[in-house]
Amino acid sequence: MKHIRTALVVLATSALLLPARAEEGADKPKADPAAAFAKMDANTDGAVSKQEFMASPKAQKDPEKAAKKFTKMDADANGSVNLDEFQAAKKAKEAKGSEGSDE
Repeated sequence: MKHIRTALVVLATSALLLPARAEEGADKPKADPAAAFAKMDANTDGAVSKQEFMASPKAQKDPEKAAKKFTKMDADANGSVNLDEFQAAKKAKEAKGSEGSDE
C-alpha cells in the first residue's frame, strides 16, 4: 500500500513539473543575430571568415555540419559571411522552422 501511494505521489509531482519545464524554454528571449555575429568576428573586420566560424563552440560540436552551414550562408561565395548574409540565413532558418510547425 505504501509503494502504491509513493508511486502515485511521484507520478502526480512529475505531471505537475513537466509542463512547467516545457514553458520555461518558451519565454527565453531570442539571441540577437548581430551580437552572435560580433562574437564570431574575432578580428572585427565586419565579416566572419570560415576559420572564425569554425572556431565557434557550436561548430566544434559538428564540424562537417558547420562547414556546410557556412557554405550555405556565404551567398556571394567570397569565403566570408557578412552581417547581411548572417541575418538572412537566420531569418531563413526561422521561416523554415515556422513552416514545419504548421503541419
